[in-house]
Amino acid sequence: MNNIDSYRRRFLSGIGVVAGATAAVSIAPGVFLRDVQAKPADQPISSKVRWGMLIDINKLEDGGDACIAACKKEHGWGEEEHSNDEQKAQWIRKVKVTEKLTGHSFSLPVMCQHCETPPCVDVCPTGASMKRADGIVQVNKHICIGCRYCMMACPYKARSFVHETLIDQLPDTPRGKGTVESCNMCVNRVDEGKNPACVDAAPHALLFGDLNDPESPISQALKKYGGSQIRADLGLNTGVRYWGI
Repeated sequence: MNNIDSYRRRFLSGIGVVAGATAAVSIAPGVFLRDVQAKPADQPISSKVRWGMLIDINKLEDGGDACIAACKKEHGWGEEEHSNDEQKAQWIRKVKVTEKLTGHSFSLPVMCQHCETPPCVDVCPTGASMKRADGIVQVNKHICIGCRYCMMACPYKARSFVHETLIDQLPDTPRGKGTVESCNMCVNRVDEGKNPACVDAAPHALLFGDLNDPESPISQALKKYGGSQIRADLGLNTGVRYWGI
């Protein structure tokens, strides 16, 4: 057993009693996280499903602005004041790419890519960075200690650290000062049978569905037209794919 595994076991064993005894945890003065059950007891999360997303950047005339606005509204990030703009949360951001040879430029939205083998999960010492059985990668705020190893490990720069005290949090998206956060593929909506907010904001350009189901629209589209991964050379098998890059 390596040092990280040993630390993780000690840390988790120490919080086990507390986590089972309360449904709300205070992680900073005046900031509480509500224990939200992601799935009804009669509908267990299954590895038979792997949720994914296909983004056609050629149909995103705004480069993803509508998706970003929908994500902010759904999860309540981006409104807090910071002493440094570089510290602002960015669950999803707009990235401009320019081809050096031709000078051609395009923009695309980049968020957590929900890797099959996520580096953020591998380096987390407490198990806070986790991947659900259905492929959604997220952060358990109750046990995140803010070490930011996951931020360094993520090749997509998809995670943010909360520096400021937060107010007016949304009940379906617990956040907290001193923790890391990122796109969770709107797990609160997915578990209710809905699309992620960004997909509903740009249904002409984003397709959401089960990558494990060969008959699903997203699987059929990928089979027929293909799809590109950002940094496919890393072999992470991302759940987010793109057309037009």
